[in-house]
Amino acid sequence: MTNKTRSSTSFIITFFMGIIIFIGMFFIAMAFGAADVGMKDVWLALTSSATSDHISIIRDIRLPREIAAIFVGAALAVSGAIMQGMTRNPLADPGLLGLSAGAYVALAVTIAFMPSANYFLTMVACFIGATIGALLVFGIGSMKRGGFSPLRIVLAGSAVSAFLYAIAEGLGLYFKISKDISMWTAGGMVGTTWTQLKIIVPFIVIGMIIAIFLSRQLTILSLNEEVAVGLGQNIIKIKILLFIVIIILSGSSVALVGNMTFIGLMIPHIVRAIVGTDYRFILPMSATAGATFMLFADTIGRTLNAPYETPVVAIVAMLGLPFLLVIVRKGGNALS
Repeated sequence: MTNKTRSSTSFIITFFMGIIIFIGMFFIAMAFGAADVGMKDVWLALTSSATSDHISIIRDIRLPREIAAIFVGAALAVSGAIMQGMTRNPLADPGLLGLSAGAYVALAVTIAFMPSANYFLTMVACFIGATIGALLVFGIGSMKRGGFSPLRIVLAGSAVSAFLYAIAEGLGLYFKISKDISMWTAGGMVGTTWTQLKIIVPFIVIGMIIAIFLSRQLTILSLNEEVAVGLGQNIIKIKILLFIVIIILSGSSVALVGNMTFIGLMIPHIVRAIVGTDYRFILPMSATAGATFMLFADTIGRTLNAPYETPVVAIVAMLGLPFLLVIVRKGGNALS
C-alpha cells in the first residue's frame, strides 16, 4: 500500500469519525436548552408530521437556529483555513483580519440608510464591507518595507477592526439604531428564520464547493508560490478566486449571525494536527469540525444560564483567546 493510499484511507476513517461526532452534537443541541426535550421528540420532529408543544419548539425555533450554527461554523472554519493557506499566516482569521468588522459596518450602514432593504441586499452589503475591510488590512500591512508578516497583519487587522467597529457603533448611536443591530453585536443565532436560511445557505454551499474544487491548488500555494508557478498554476487567478470565496463565506456568516472571531483561527490548526497539510483533507474536515464546534458553543450559550442566554460570541472568545496566545507564543506552530 502506497503512502498516498494510506493517507487517503486514514482521512476517510478520521472524517467518518468526525461525521459521527457531528451528528451526536446535533442531536444534543436539538434536545437541550431553556426547555429540555427528549430525544424521542427530536426524532419525531425530524422524521414525522406529529405535532406537540415540544415538537413545535424544535421545528420552528431550534432547527433553523442549529442549521444556522452548522453552516456558519463550517463557513468560518473553511474561510480561516483558506486564509491561512493562501497567506501562509498562522494567525489568519476572518475576524482578526478585518473581514468581519468590514461586513459589520456595512450592515450598520445598510440599516441606517436603507432600513427597508431586504435580506438579500443586506447580505450583498456585507460582502462589499468584508472586501473593503480585508483590502484595508492588507494595504496597511504591506505599506512598510519587508511586505507581509504574521504579526504586522494581525496588528493592522486589530487597528482596522477597532476603527470599523467604532464607525458602526457611532452610526448606531447617531441614527438611534443600536437596538436594531445589537443582535448582530451579540453574535448569535437568536431569531434565525427559514427565510434567512434560504437566502444565505446557498451562498455558503457554493463557496465551500468552489473551495474544495481549488483545494489541490491551495495546497501547493500554501507551500511555495515558486513551485506553484513552476507547475503551471496561474497564482493570481487562483488567489482572486480564493479571495472571492473568503468574502462569500465570511460575508454570509456576518449577515446571518454577526461578528464571530476565533473559529477560523482555531479549527484549521486543530484539523491540520489531525489530517496533515493537504488542503484536500483540511477543508472538508474543517467544515465538519467548525459545524460541530459551533453547535457545541450554541448549546453552551443556551444552557449555561438558562432560561437566560449567554452570547455565543462570548463562549467562542473564552475558548479562542487563549488559543491565539498559545499560537503566538509558539510562533504559529502550536498544533500544526
